[in-house]
Amino acid sequence: MLSGLLGERLGHSYSPAIHAMLGNSHYQLFEVPPADLGAFLARPDLDALNVTIPYKEAVRPYLYAESDAAKAIGCVNSLVRDKLGRWIGHNTDFDGFAYLLDTLSGDVRGKKCLILGGGATSKTVHAVLAARQAGEILHIVRHDGISYDDLPRHRDAEWIINTTPVGMYPKTPAALLHPADFPALEGLVDVIYNPLRSALVLEAQAAGIPASGGLPMLVAQAVYAHGYFTGQPPALARIEEICNRLRSARENIVLIGMPGVGKSTLAQQLADSLDRPWVDLDDAFAAEYGPAGDFITAQGEGAFRRLETALAERYGKESGLIIACGGGIVTRPENEGLLRQNGRIYHLTRPLEDLAWAGRPLSKGGAALAALWAERAPLYRQFADCTLSCTDLPAALTAIKEDYFENTRLKRP
Repeated sequence: MLSGLLGERLGHSYSPAIHAMLGNSHYQLFEVPPADLGAFLARPDLDALNVTIPYKEAVRPYLYAESDAAKAIGCVNSLVRDKLGRWIGHNTDFDGFAYLLDTLSGDVRGKKCLILGGGATSKTVHAVLAARQAGEILHIVRHDGISYDDLPRHRDAEWIINTTPVGMYPKTPAALLHPADFPALEGLVDVIYNPLRSALVLEAQAAGIPASGGLPMLVAQAVYAHGYFTGQPPALARIEEICNRLRSARENIVLIGMPGVGKSTLAQQLADSLDRPWVDLDDAFAAEYGPAGDFITAQGEGAFRRLETALAERYGKESGLIIACGGGIVTRPENEGLLRQNGRIYHLTRPLEDLAWAGRPLSKGGAALAALWAERAPLYRQFADCTLSCTDLPAALTAIKEDYFENTRLKRP
């Protein structure tokens, strides 16, 4: 069976990995220009397709038939050829979004919901919300409707769902609004799955609002699509397992802590143990700008910190890395979101007298070191998902791996 994902620009798609876990190792990515859509769909060797932006509506004229759900929603994301070679359209995004809401215990009955965007995915989200008897459902769009300038009139929204690509890799972080501006907000969903936590999701979670990125939706819709591809019942029991495997493979491990605590050594050991690439942000800085000490002497700590943030942004949006950060990464609050969007952050500790501080430009030992710790300790606690001692490096290595694989699992209420 020749199957794959149809889109115009597919970038870092997770779909081949998901379908490989479902037993379809021949799943391909098909990047097709709009002018070639008809010719592509006429290829006789194609058996089944998933469809993404910008073709969820554009493929409909080429279909022989659509499922009732796809017809009612007005867009499709899965195509299967019948025995006569004709395309049949389905909408498994409906099932995927419904599954995602369930992971949040998303009770939208009677609630005011804002959908950001007016494209094909927004129509599917609208259909799910309506099926679950949501109250007022409003689409916020840039043109020809309720615009983002109108948002102050809708501060009573109880659910927000982003269906736009704003904040998607590689253009992170970015967001169309601030969840804190909506005091009645009970839940937020961003259908973006790369990064794992968009700026919207991070802001909502920081405010204590249940929020999720789009990975559960992506996996669930793929499982339903695979059922159509094979003619078998969808393997619903595998959705959570596949989500866990993807998160465990793609979430970064980020190490923070005082200068000389052992972040680089432990990062290299983790990289060897997990067969992953790793980066030391101090080494990355030195490779581009020269030794940090010389740079700080010449241009000041402020200039150094701004460039350090640029490196955190560059590497924080990538996936599957081990990242060792400089000791002062926590001094700029914006670095937390840059590192957390795709990462779990570990604060490493050891007694101050055991820190290897010699040769470090901002860590002088003695009273200066104690003062530096007093300043940074609360910042490390704020950034960290987990704090652990690395006095015993093998024990720290084991503890990080155990915590990481436990906490990259999909959490269901």
